[in-house]
Amino acid sequence: MRIKFPFDSSRPVAGEASIEIDKSIHDVFSFIGEHFFDNYPKWAQEVVEFEPLDGKQVFVGAKAKQVRKDSGAEVESVFEITDYQPFIKLIFQGLTAPYKHSYLLASGEQAQPTHLTFRFELLELEVFMRPFEKLIRVAIEDGAENTVENIKNLIAAECN
Repeated sequence: MRIKFPFDSSRPVAGEASIEIDKSIHDVFSFIGEHFFDNYPKWAQEVVEFEPLDGKQVFVGAKAKQVRKDSGAEVESVFEITDYQPFIKLIFQGLTAPYKHSYLLASGEQAQPTHLTFRFELLELEVFMRPFEKLIRVAIEDGAENTVENIKNLIAAECN
């Protein structure tokens, strides 16, 4: 007999945040996409070690290793860029841990501002962590808000 849990342990836990950046989509994508391997550790402040594994060229399949400090513990993972479409999106996914980061860009009829959406997905959650899903989601959403704010502030500082 199979035990049925009142939740789906394979359902992702996600958080998303958006922000308007008063720069062209080309400037924003240059910072996030084209110079990802240089700039990612700047906006992901919890990253304490970062190493591109295939050089600094950004392409689908490029990998990097990172060590993040999460709640006092250092967590190492390797990720791979899974989708790279200039001026539209950059997505990478963990190979050694179940997560996905998505950076999605859009602009209106006028060249500015650029609308940036960042989405973080924890693709799997251990069964023993499911009771804490709401707390985890709140933490992910807070992290997503911090990420878009950090990117906006860094781009404003760099482009002045």
